[in-house]
Amino acid sequence: MSALRKTGQGGTLAKMSRFSSWGRVEHGVFARIAATLFAGLVFVVLLPYVLVVLCPALDDQLGLSGDRRGAAAFILGGVLMVGGFFLAIWSILEQLTRGRGTPLPVMPTQKLLKTGPFQYCRNPMTLGTVLAYVGMSIAAATVVGAALVLILSALLITYLKRVEERELAARFGDEYLDYQRQVPFIVPRRPGPV
Repeated sequence: MSALRKTGQGGTLAKMSRFSSWGRVEHGVFARIAATLFAGLVFVVLLPYVLVVLCPALDDQLGLSGDRRGAAAFILGGVLMVGGFFLAIWSILEQLTRGRGTPLPVMPTQKLLKTGPFQYCRNPMTLGTVLAYVGMSIAAATVVGAALVLILSALLITYLKRVEERELAARFGDEYLDYQRQVPFIVPRRPGPV
């Protein structure tokens, strides 16, 4: 925390103390599952609806839709969706069970996860989610949807770099900093010793 004070990031310091206080509370299994399922409605129902129904309609209104829907796009999109959702769900299950937390900042993991999908990259849930939504946009052949996914992905990655990584370093100290040096941010690689 003193490093944050030295750099004059008062707003960041206030956010870090909020995250630190959330990180000190371990929630029960039922509360973790309920919170994750509730948040999951946004990611499994609302965003897919926007990408598959609303964005193609907006493409039509903007004159961006052409005859782009084909078997190749549908297959590629489907493969990305299945692979992405698999990686995201695997990451969430690791957070709920081994990490004793959730993907939500208000119920963070109590343990630094370095196994399972977290041995390949530090943000496998983000990678999986982005792949799934890119796949959805490709399968739905929506330009607006693809642009929306790219914008939301850029915002999420900015949040992870500016807020979450600092919070993890504050909560887990050298253990996280060592993990950060050894495991890539989002582009996976074969795991080495952590």
